[in-house]
Amino acid sequence: MDSNSSAPNPIPIFSTFTSPFEGSPRKSDSTSSTRKPLSLWPGMYHSPVTNALWETRSRIFERLLDPPLDAPPQSELLTKTPSGSRMTILYNFSTDYILREQYRDPWNEVRIGKLLEDLDALAGTISVKHCSDDDSTTRPLYLVTASVDRMVLKKPISVDVDLHISGAVTWVGRSSIEIQLDITQPATGEAAVTDSVALTATFIFVARDYKTGKAAPVNRLSPETEREKFLYEAAEARNTLRKSKITNYKKGIENGDMNRFQVLLAEGRIFCDMPALADRDSILLRDTRLENSLICQPQQRNIHGRIFGGFLMHRAFELAFSTAYAFAGMMPSFLEVDHVDFLRPVDVGDFLRFKSCVLYTENETSDQPLIHLEVVAHVTRPEMRSSEVSNRFYFTFTVRPEAKASNNGHRIRKVVPATEEEARRIIERMDADSLQSFS
Repeated sequence: MDSNSSAPNPIPIFSTFTSPFEGSPRKSDSTSSTRKPLSLWPGMYHSPVTNALWETRSRIFERLLDPPLDAPPQSELLTKTPSGSRMTILYNFSTDYILREQYRDPWNEVRIGKLLEDLDALAGTISVKHCSDDDSTTRPLYLVTASVDRMVLKKPISVDVDLHISGAVTWVGRSSIEIQLDITQPATGEAAVTDSVALTATFIFVARDYKTGKAAPVNRLSPETEREKFLYEAAEARNTLRKSKITNYKKGIENGDMNRFQVLLAEGRIFCDMPALADRDSILLRDTRLENSLICQPQQRNIHGRIFGGFLMHRAFELAFSTAYAFAGMMPSFLEVDHVDFLRPVDVGDFLRFKSCVLYTENETSDQPLIHLEVVAHVTRPEMRSSEVSNRFYFTFTVRPEAKASNNGHRIRKVVPATEEEARRIIERMDADSLQSFS
């Protein structure tokens, strides 16, 4: 190349985030600058919702960035009301084109995976708000998502109509907090005052002491209105049911449910031993599997420096959707998050593997077949030859009506296990889903 020839000017690339310090967004010397709100900090998980929530509660959240571990714990528990923790966020989809495009899916509806992120972020903010003692001399609690009890889509969510998500603490135990969230959106063509619930979700958070890591007591809850009292009693009943599930499941095995395993396994053995004679309307569980992997990056971390739970739910949902699509042969439609367990934290740099499968199906020949899926996340450490389960996600899908109409006569297959372990997972999930529907 001729060194005397003029080279084109390079195109500069700049960060889309703002520096956390006043002045030039790319100024390296920030010693004399004023720190900007937490929502503007780079290197953490950012979305329109997390930015807005951090901005609103920046004073509380900035304490969590660098908690005073030598400070004493909260000396006296406060009694708060559900209204004291209530928060609402508004998506101005009707007027904000850029926001609308960030959430649009191929069917002009809201991307469910992104909503899962936002729901987790809002629930976490509500839990922090309830547990705050407004005392800067005490060390704050470390709050983590323990589980998602249930999330039900009641109607499609349009990306062209304004959307509200509101939530509040509905119940507390000694160190656990239950939060209910509702997504509301007016139906197309209706006045804005006729909002109807499009999705409901229940999150469980647990409190830990920042210094010891042990379970820590949380502020008490005093419901005031009849609605708040009803939600509290319903949550109390769910908590009792949650504790009894494992015991009841074990008793069921002892009392003769083993026969259900044998029936399921008998169908699977035909596939393994006599595949030519197997039912063509059935498929082995192992043949429905999909998998993907990733290295967890610093940009996916939450305020505690660990991987944001909403990001994990988003990734699990995308894999579950793809699995349902490949299994059904038709475009799937989301119905429920049946349950999510956060069993252990996921850290920056972790090698995370998501493994999905269809556990079982229902109403295979109807216009709305049900496809129940499991996604399991594993933190894998090749150097240590170890792999631990960090999360379990359970989803229910059906097929989109227009896809079903254009594939009239197409049958959804029944899933059968090849091993006793697979049969146990199927039976356990069936029982859990039936208990959840009953409650």
